[in-house]
Amino acid sequence: MRVALFATCLGDTLFPNAVKATALLLARLGHEVVFPDSQTCCGQMHVNTGYQPDALPLVENYAGTFGDPSIDAVVAPSGSCVGSVRHQHEIVASRYGSASLCGRVNTVKAKTYELSEFLVDVLGVTDVGAYFPHRVTYHPTCHSLRMLRVGDKPLQLLRAVRGIDLVELPEADSCCGFGGTFALKNAETSTAMLADKIRNVSTTGAEFCSASDSSCLMHIGGGMSRLQTGTRTIHLAEILCATESKAVPA
Repeated sequence: MRVALFATCLGDTLFPNAVKATALLLARLGHEVVFPDSQTCCGQMHVNTGYQPDALPLVENYAGTFGDPSIDAVVAPSGSCVGSVRHQHEIVASRYGSASLCGRVNTVKAKTYELSEFLVDVLGVTDVGAYFPHRVTYHPTCHSLRMLRVGDKPLQLLRAVRGIDLVELPEADSCCGFGGTFALKNAETSTAMLADKIRNVSTTGAEFCSASDSSCLMHIGGGMSRLQTGTRTIHLAEILCATESKAVPA
């Protein structure tokens, strides 16, 4: 398949290793990975904070960039950004765009996938040949769990990783408290939610806490680093990309 990689804002600016791992993993599985240079933010942050009209140019750009018929699928290492493409783009296009844009949005959203659902649902793969000899717990992010409904697909992939010691996270489906600007506008509530999440991660004794959204990992990782818990965060893509000959950097 010819797969376009959607890097996302956080991936591009703060977490490039998750984006690189996604590309390397898909290439290792035998697919042609392309990176359209014209891609931008998906517009999620605009919509979530009440600036829907300002998201229209970004929605138009996404539809134009990834609507190329030579692209079989669009894959992103982010449940929240894919959730925006699947659910918010149509709202913005119908309210502020045109019928033509709505058609293009519907076409491109149908081939846009979060990494784990692309691997399991589209490729039919759960064992990607990964090797990660560490104790890991997994946080299912809100958008992937509730909006995309990926279910246990990330866990299916992690269970097939050789050498891994995968431990269940208590109260896994509770939010970590990030929520984009929610963490700024409701800092006390966000901090309390984060404290609960860190406490649950700590009880697992995991070396790594993984997730499929860099935003949540940024929030959780920031809290754990300040508390010096010793647990590191790592994107799902980085674990799945790791092999015996190519380990994750220390």
